[in-house]
Amino acid sequence: MSTLLTAQALCMETAFGPLFSSLSFTLKKGDRVGLIGYNGCGKSTLLKLLDGTLSPSTGAVSLARHCQLGRVEQHLPEHLSELTLLTTVLAQLPSQERELQRWRAEALLAEMGFRPEETALTAATLSGGQHTRLLLARTLIRQPDLLLLDEPGNHLDLPTLLWLERFLKGWNGSFILVSHDQQLLDHVTNTSLILRDRRLHAFSLPCSAARQALAAQDESDALRFKAEQKEIDRITASARQLATWGKVYDNEGLARKAKQMEKQVERLTENQTDVTTGSQWQLILRGDALQADRLLEMENLAVAPAPGLPALFTTGVARLKSGDRVALIGRNGCGKSSLLRLIWQNVRKAQSDPALKIHPRVDIGYYDQTLRQLADDATLFDALFPFAPAPEERKMALISAGFPWSRHSQRVDSLSGGERSRLLFVGLTLARYSLLMLDEPTNHLDIEGKEALAQTLRAFSGGVLLVSHDRHLMAQSCNRFWLIDNGQLEEWHDADAAWERLRDGADRVAATPGCVGERPAPTGDPEDLLETLVALESRLADDLARKPKHQKPQLQAQWRKEIDALNARLEQQ
Repeated sequence: MSTLLTAQALCMETAFGPLFSSLSFTLKKGDRVGLIGYNGCGKSTLLKLLDGTLSPSTGAVSLARHCQLGRVEQHLPEHLSELTLLTTVLAQLPSQERELQRWRAEALLAEMGFRPEETALTAATLSGGQHTRLLLARTLIRQPDLLLLDEPGNHLDLPTLLWLERFLKGWNGSFILVSHDQQLLDHVTNTSLILRDRRLHAFSLPCSAARQALAAQDESDALRFKAEQKEIDRITASARQLATWGKVYDNEGLARKAKQMEKQVERLTENQTDVTTGSQWQLILRGDALQADRLLEMENLAVAPAPGLPALFTTGVARLKSGDRVALIGRNGCGKSSLLRLIWQNVRKAQSDPALKIHPRVDIGYYDQTLRQLADDATLFDALFPFAPAPEERKMALISAGFPWSRHSQRVDSLSGGERSRLLFVGLTLARYSLLMLDEPTNHLDIEGKEALAQTLRAFSGGVLLVSHDRHLMAQSCNRFWLIDNGQLEEWHDADAAWERLRDGADRVAATPGCVGERPAPTGDPEDLLETLVALESRLADDLARKPKHQKPQLQAQWRKEIDALNARLEQQ
């Protein structure tokens, strides 16, 4: 197979020391590579080195003369937000070629699920899933031989993830995919590069098999290290004894032999087998099983994105008891997070709904994907007080989670998203809850963190209500599945069957809830106008519920304008 790319002795220095060093590997035609590693280990940086966005501190990247490289960004570049979809794709080409290649750009957008009338929309009006498809079309217009994809599955709902999986399976070229989705990696890759301890471990295996091979290698290295250390300790003790005897008996021969043995210890220590440093923090959630028939019960509960807005779905009759680990499955915008927020508001007595019954002795822990339970102006130490009042307990929990004492007075609002997520998980590990509600807890977790979460949820003795798009996590940790579709909540006991139901929706990507242009222009019929008005108000409320940096102000303005126009038409009826 012909070589596409070669990396030689790459080293990247940062203000905090080397990010990685001496990374060398070769990519050949047909390689479908999964790039795996802990959060912050340098995966995204490595992709930027490969495409030339960054320059390595030392080392070099060589691209074959015949290889065209394309990188799919993790986020839509800001300067593209005001361009139309068609212009965004064509902007990748030289200006003299754009008109000639217009048909290819239109064909690519159609392949990505965009209808012809949507190509004139601006990129700022798209959902997260549509951004991924647009960025793919923008990269593919250059007909690359090698694709670099940096976590393209982040913030995608399950139907769009399934679409992405199908696309990568059918892609004829080579690619490097950075992802924490183990199931996606297993299905689409044939090679794994694991970035760990500043070094790269290469395996001609998909993700799960590669991680098993690395674990076996770690066990072998640990045994070898132990044997080497035993020999080092033996020689060190002998050298010390000979040095003592040399002094006592004034014997230069013994002293010289001792120095030779000390040099041997230095050589053995220098060449000793490297073993992984591992992770300091363990994610362990402790729960209490409440002796009751049910922790919560819903009977035709109407779930709306905010009070006063139309319901996104109704629950029918649904119950949850200790030992139940329920996964909420559905497309983005169907109301999964809204259900968790509604339950939490009722627990905190912010509102009371007779269709929702919560056991009076239930103690609920809530992981909100917006991480709003942690006060921005609180220190790391004070932020954990609601979870564990004891100062020493909080202090030791922070240190074991990788937050040294010098950072305990740091404000929460200065943390990165990943650090803030870890801090919230630290709080949840300190408390004991009879019901855990987790809203997209894997957004900032790497593969090891997801596995730890699945393991601790399996052993959790209370009840769990989980919102996630991670199929591996749900399959490993949950025993019941609630599917939200077509405005109703249905229970499924077979996870694969529920995902197959959603897979059908992946074939209709342009009709995903929340997408612009999914509904035809309303007629003058009052019922049609009212239905369109309700849909627009729901979309606006959903977007306003997101963190400010994820909101789409231009789209909000467009929706408000359409809502005002619809209200005016309804008043004239």
